[in-house]
Amino acid sequence: MEAETIDFTRVFRASRYGKGGGDYLNCPLDEAQYTAFVEALSGAEGATLHDFEKELFFEGCLPVEVIASRGHDTLRFGPMKPVGLVDPRCGQRPHAVVQLRQDDLAASHWSIVGFQTQLKWGEQKRVFRLIPGLERAEFVRYGMIHRNTFVNAPLVLEPTFETRRRPGLFFAGQMSGVEGYVESAASGLVAGIAAAYRLRGQEPPCFPEDTALGALGRYIARSDPRHYQPTNIAFGLLPELPRRVRDRAQKRLGISERALASLARFEQRLAAEGPLAEAGAGR
Repeated sequence: MEAETIDFTRVFRASRYGKGGGDYLNCPLDEAQYTAFVEALSGAEGATLHDFEKELFFEGCLPVEVIASRGHDTLRFGPMKPVGLVDPRCGQRPHAVVQLRQDDLAASHWSIVGFQTQLKWGEQKRVFRLIPGLERAEFVRYGMIHRNTFVNAPLVLEPTFETRRRPGLFFAGQMSGVEGYVESAASGLVAGIAAAYRLRGQEPPCFPEDTALGALGRYIARSDPRHYQPTNIAFGLLPELPRRVRDRAQKRLGISERALASLARFEQRLAAEGPLAEAGAGR
């Protein structure tokens, strides 16, 4: 939306818990405003699907109207959560918040954070103008649902991102069933190393499962194919520590340190064998 059409008297700048400076604009809603917004959102008309399309959503990137359909307060625990934000005008945390993120360096446009949607464009304008501060907002780009196409990786791929039925054929990126820019680049790294081994007639190595790359490979290759969904990397994909650690920060630190040590040993192995060793000698 155009910055000059936002009512800055009704919004405030802040990042959650004061981290990141004033990177976001926050539109605070009280309980009545939140209820009215949810009701309008739930009754809005969505785009019509074609006969060949199936309404299957990635759980990590749901349309805002789908989240709202799962319960009155689901948005308050999702993209509209007010946690870590205090309205400086009243010194209290709002009932709910819609965050806006700067969309360009000139700050002439702002976008709504976490509001994926498949509502018709006219409905988006009507419903989103119910958000405090956006009553007269001019939207220059409406939300749209994009299609994610990916293979059912557990039926097709090995942890090296190589196809099971045809050695030497690799998938990488979103098509392989990973989610996110970093994960897509990581899958390309794994597939590239494996392809280098395969070209030399050697069996591609699997990254250790206690590393992020190995855990991602295990997920795409060993998940239940009946319920497979793309994933971002997360601590939950890595094996638990051998001893229980109650403190979450310390637990994650331990998992990270173990992963770095395991990755260092794996790197030494790659440097000592196969095509990577030959490439190093060539330099």
